Amino acid sequence: MVVKEKYGEKLECLILDKISLLPGDITFHNLGLKDSTLEELFGEVEIVINLAATTDFDGRYDIALGINTIGAANVFNFSKKCSKLRVFLHVSTAYVCGEKEGVIVETPLKVGDTPGLDIEMERKVVEDKLKHLQALNASQKYISSIMKDLGSLRARKYGWPNTYCFTKAMGEMLLGELKAEKVPLLIIRPTIITSTFKQPFPGWIEGVRHVDSFIIGYGKGKMTCFPGNPQTIIDLIPADIVVNVMIASMAAHATDTHMVYHVGSSMWNPVEYGRLQEYGLRFFTEQPWMKRRRDGTPAPIVVRRGTQLCTKKYTKIHATPLLASP
Repeated sequence: MVVKEKYGEKLECLILDKISLLPGDITFHNLGLKDSTLEELFGEVEIVINLAATTDFDGRYDIALGINTIGAANVFNFSKKCSKLRVFLHVSTAYVCGEKEGVIVETPLKVGDTPGLDIEMERKVVEDKLKHLQALNASQKYISSIMKDLGSLRARKYGWPNTYCFTKAMGEMLLGELKAEKVPLLIIRPTIITSTFKQPFPGWIEGVRHVDSFIIGYGKGKMTCFPGNPQTIIDLIPADIVVNVMIASMAAHATDTHMVYHVGSSMWNPVEYGRLQEYGLRFFTEQPWMKRRRDGTPAPIVVRRGTQLCTKKYTKIHATPLLASP
C-alpha cells in the first residue's frame, strides 16, 4: 500500500522494469538454472522467498515429497551460495503440527522429534515403489493411484492428517538441518488462506483454492451438507495479511538465525465452522450464482440451509443410500 501510494501510476512500469522471470524447477539441483544465470544470481540475490508448493491434500506422494520437502531443501541450498543473502523466507503451513490440539507454539520442527521418521528413508520408499510399479509395466493411472494411497498411509503412520501437511513438515525439518549460522532462516506458517481483506481489492484471489471450492460448491447448489462440528473454530486468514506479515517479518528479523511465525485468526477473531454456512446462505441469497436455462436466459441458483453432520455417525447415515426391499 505504501509503495502504491508513493509511485502511483508509475508503479506498474517500475515492476515491469525490476522483475525478471526465469524458468526453473525446484526439484532439481540449483533449481535447474543455467550456469550463466546462476553466476549472476549468486552475486546479486539478497532475499529468497520460497512459496513453491503443491497444496493437494491427498496428492501423489512422489510429487509432494519432491516439491514440498526436497524442493524446499534445494531452494535453501541455492540461497546459501548467494554471497549477499540477507534472509531466506520459507512459507509453510500452520498444519505442520499434525494432529496436535490446543495452543501450538512457534518453534522449529526438528529431525528426530518424530520417532521412527527418516526423511531419506521416505525418499527411498518412494523410489522403490516407483521402480516396482514400472517393472510391472503399470499404467500411469494405476501408478498415480498407488502414489496417492502411499502418501496418505505414510502421513497417518507418523501423525499427520494428509500428504500435504506431512511433506511440508518434513520440508521444515530439512531446512533446520541445512541451516547455517550465517543464513537467517524465517518460516511463516499461515492457516487457511482466503481471499484478500483490502489489497489489491477486497475479495480478490487467484484461482480456486481449498476453502473456495467448498464455498463455490455451496453457491452452485451442489453441496447440501456440512460435515463437521459447527462449534469447531476454523482458522481463516486473508491473503494480503499473510503478505504483509512476510514483508514485516523480513524487515524485523533479517539478522536472526531461525524464527517461526504463525499467521492466523483463531486467537483474536475466531470463526466457528457453522458460521461459514450462515455467511454463505446470506451471501448467495443476496447475490445468487447464475446458471443458464436451455433457452440461454440467466436464472438464479437458490441455496438452502444445508444439513449439519456433526459426527461420523450422521455423516455415514447421510452418505449411505437407502435400499428398497424387493
